[in-house]
Amino acid sequence: MDMDTEFSQTAGPGALEIMLLMGQVLSMERQFLARETSTDWWDCIVLQVWDESQWLRNFHMRNGTFMELCDLLSPALKRQNTKMRAALTVEKRVAIALWKLATPDSYRSVRNQFGVGKSTVGAAVMQVAKAITQVLLRKVVTLGNVQVIVDGFAAMGFPNCGGAIDGTHIPILAPEHQSTQYINRKGYFSMVLQALVDHKGRFANINVGWPGRIHDTCVFRNTNLFKQLQQGTYFPEQKITVGDVEMPIVILGDPAYPLMPWLMKPYTGRLDRRQDLFNYRLSKCRMVVECAFGRLKGRWRSLLTRSDLSQTNIPIVIAACCVLHNLCESKGETFMAGWEAEANRLAADYAQPDT
Repeated sequence: MDMDTEFSQTAGPGALEIMLLMGQVLSMERQFLARETSTDWWDCIVLQVWDESQWLRNFHMRNGTFMELCDLLSPALKRQNTKMRAALTVEKRVAIALWKLATPDSYRSVRNQFGVGKSTVGAAVMQVAKAITQVLLRKVVTLGNVQVIVDGFAAMGFPNCGGAIDGTHIPILAPEHQSTQYINRKGYFSMVLQALVDHKGRFANINVGWPGRIHDTCVFRNTNLFKQLQQGTYFPEQKITVGDVEMPIVILGDPAYPLMPWLMKPYTGRLDRRQDLFNYRLSKCRMVVECAFGRLKGRWRSLLTRSDLSQTNIPIVIAACCVLHNLCESKGETFMAGWEAEANRLAADYAQPDT
């Protein structure tokens, strides 16, 4: 009533304009309240009330692992407050990034969840991804104890093996330049992630960024990993005698990869009993890399939908997800059954090209 009286006593706007103005005010109030509620949700509910199972379901890691990650990234992520506004805490920025990476949710959905701007979500994802690759990539994605890895593969049936290698395609939107180079054999735009994995499914070496049209062999031959394996500098000098042949530490690949003294691949064509047994053992051990890709995408399901990031930023985010995968695996974080089902549903839209 006071508002109506005030307008009626002046040569102000008409009734329709008044209604519109009132609608804008109420809308602004609702937005403000929604953001305040979302902020309270993070500060008062997630940080203070959630138990470990809630952390695991939503951030795909327990609270302890999350806080350890924040401590590691803090030097690279800490920001100063300004006169205009307080900077987001490291914990909130990491939480926003993990939420976005763990789900195929839109930026708008994440914005509403955390009570921040849409652009803030995008900035947080890239800030955290860059910090992860700068601070943790070389420490976390690395070749571990070689003898432990060799013993692990030997227990699975293949002697003197140091890892399994494969590639997987990450769907992307059509790039602005050279877009045809990114169309893979299944007909969608993608970027290739190639990885060497140990016996426990942890990434020991990754290479990401090649266009989806490029064949796995071409990608592999242009990596530092190939050069080091060819020069004999990646693994220690450790040979065993098989029959009358000295066998170095080898890696295992599918038929797309070249047969090398240090790379074993399956026999093809008509097989005798011994060749069939060889293929069975090689396939059994090589499954660890396919399982690793499955768990990577199951945890960080944003990799299963077309990324709208730039060609420069997509490899950074993929590499960051590989680091997070290793971190979760090394910490023994539970991989929930529902994640695999959801990942399979999303992956059906972007089938992996045949080798």
